Amino acid sequence: MQYSAYYVEEKDGSFSSSIAQLELQKPAEGFVQIKVSYSSLNYKDALSASGNKGVTRNYPFVPGIDATGIITDGNSSQFEDGDEVIVTGYDMGMNTPGGFGEYINVPANWVVKKPINLTAIEAMSIGTAGLTAAASVLKIQKSSGESDLPVLVSGATGGVGSIGVMLMSKLGFEVSALTGKSSSINFLQSIGANNIILRDEYLEAPSKSMEKPLFSSAIDTVGGNILSRMLPQISPHGVVACCGNVAGIEVNTTVFPFILRGIMLAGIDSAESPIEFKTKIWNKFANEWRLDLSSVIKVVTKENLQQEIDLILKGGQQGRVVLKHGE
Repeated sequence: MQYSAYYVEEKDGSFSSSIAQLELQKPAEGFVQIKVSYSSLNYKDALSASGNKGVTRNYPFVPGIDATGIITDGNSSQFEDGDEVIVTGYDMGMNTPGGFGEYINVPANWVVKKPINLTAIEAMSIGTAGLTAAASVLKIQKSSGESDLPVLVSGATGGVGSIGVMLMSKLGFEVSALTGKSSSINFLQSIGANNIILRDEYLEAPSKSMEKPLFSSAIDTVGGNILSRMLPQISPHGVVACCGNVAGIEVNTTVFPFILRGIMLAGIDSAESPIEFKTKIWNKFANEWRLDLSSVIKVVTKENLQQEIDLILKGGQQGRVVLKHGE
């Protein structure tokens, strides 16, 4: 049996993609086979699709770090055929063929049963981006001090940022959204941002080792000079949840925010989180953290996926891109 997939190939150091028909393999012991209904596009997927060997070592390859669908061969005691499930992160879409194909074979211990009151398209509207945002929110809730100042969310129009804005707003926080896109002000206001800060204006003033506290905590999705700028602006005992590096991997700071205000810089990596933690977050999204993401998603097929990959690599993504398989 063959299945359709967005397939990335390498030839003489150059990479190209196509819609290919691949041969379906039976899952190994301890693995399950899933017929994928939806996936989603993340920055890591775009890197894999463009031939980034730091993400995917060997090609040809099928990217896609997120998938939801139905078990078709539950070669495991944990699942039965017909179970509706979600898979996010771990090695899927990096070196294990991922959700940009209509079928995947993955270890059973990577798989979560989809909550009943969460649809498949809702699950992929959330995906790894939503899990990352949720892990950031949990870290801030658990560790930050009391403050009336707003929470800052950088890269606020992207997948993690937009869900971070929505979650923080839903939980009653005042949210300041930092973006490089002046055209997205209405979008950010519509998803719950109280204040919009434009990146160029934010970076205009010279950085100082300590500044007047402006934010209670922050979700930083971009790193680099943005992260460097915000650290001295966090109020005492605040948390900066750090989960991205599109603005750079280096941070220029001093120890002052940490030893004079006791702030915390917390790294967030939802992809490798224990499956129990992911299950907890999926249940939150299905219940008390339920979000209406219909206005922030774009649904695409494999045939028009490449243009969305090009857009996310240029920093032009707004909200979430969901890939639909089949009719």
